[in-house]
Amino acid sequence: MNKRRMMIAAAGAAGAGTEGKLYSWGNGLWGILGDGETNHNQSPAQVGALNDWTYTAIGDAQGSGVRSDGTLWAWGRNQKGQLGVNNTTNYSSPVQVGSDTSWSKVEAGIEFCVAMKSDGTLWGMGRNDNGQLGDGTTANRSSPVQVGSESHWVDFVVGRWHVLGISSDGKLWAWGDDNQGALGLGSSSGNKSSPTQIGALTDWASVWGGFYVSIAVKTNGTLWAWGINGQGQLGLGDSSNKSSPVQVGSGTDWLKGGGGDGHSLFIKTDYTLWATGRNQFGQLGLNTATEYYSSPTQVGSGGDWLDVACGMKHTTALKTDGTIWAWGNGTNYRTGHGNTTHYSSPVQIGSGTKWIQISRTGFNENGSNLGVST
Repeated sequence: MNKRRMMIAAAGAAGAGTEGKLYSWGNGLWGILGDGETNHNQSPAQVGALNDWTYTAIGDAQGSGVRSDGTLWAWGRNQKGQLGVNNTTNYSSPVQVGSDTSWSKVEAGIEFCVAMKSDGTLWGMGRNDNGQLGDGTTANRSSPVQVGSESHWVDFVVGRWHVLGISSDGKLWAWGDDNQGALGLGSSSGNKSSPTQIGALTDWASVWGGFYVSIAVKTNGTLWAWGINGQGQLGLGDSSNKSSPVQVGSGTDWLKGGGGDGHSLFIKTDYTLWATGRNQFGQLGLNTATEYYSSPTQVGSGGDWLDVACGMKHTTALKTDGTIWAWGNGTNYRTGHGNTTHYSSPVQIGSGTKWIQISRTGFNENGSNLGVST
């Protein structure tokens, strides 16, 4: 693994040998909070009594997680088989996906999930009408089906209905829904039901996705974005959609990023946080009433941001001191502050200092969140 990928992995705050308790907050519709109920949680509440969760993901109305023994678990809405448990029954508490013990990571979009095993294979489950499961078909799957036949995957991300992956040779791949140019394959690409390489470069380090938004960092620290851009969420200084990767500024010190519905946030190697895009609920955290920003603007002045997750109307972020912060639209208690107030600047959730992971929340319209704390 090159130095850039090692830095990104270290900054990911997600389960690199670390495990903890699972917490959820916000909207509990369909049992997405995993606590056996469908009620809202006004602030983080522990899910069960286990303390061995290493990675969690939240999608449109379902949650998923990996435990330290390599087992995969899922809960919430399941009408397309997105939980991967070989049926279409909803579950309000975690249920194990098969019996495999080699899962390492899982990500969720709208009505589908993709998960990676320790052998470098990718597997998809759920809705597949746009080819987002990458198995060469458009048939829904209620049990995990392998993405292609390769075992070379080192990173991947799930967008709304598309997926991006990086192979061990540094190549970038895309499949699924190409709406608004989200696949980055050019203006006449169309949907893809199998992994298709983006360009010919072999220097991609990591990827992040959003609501028809794709974000990637190269090994040289440059930041690239493509897809829908009507609110300036790509950070390119304009509002034109892009169907191929375009460099964001000229900096070479970008570490990672995250995309939601209309806004994106990025973290630099000095752990400063930057925001662009839609801001009508204060989701950029810039303490302003300006509705849109089309270029990255720094959030505060601190250099202690470790990870960020963009929701559809709010943002959650993790600091290097183990605290979590949230801002933006507070409807359904999505910011975890015990109220429904909108905040335009980062506000700490509780007083805990042992948070190690936050789950990306970009595809849960009603506002639900997952996090892991030791």
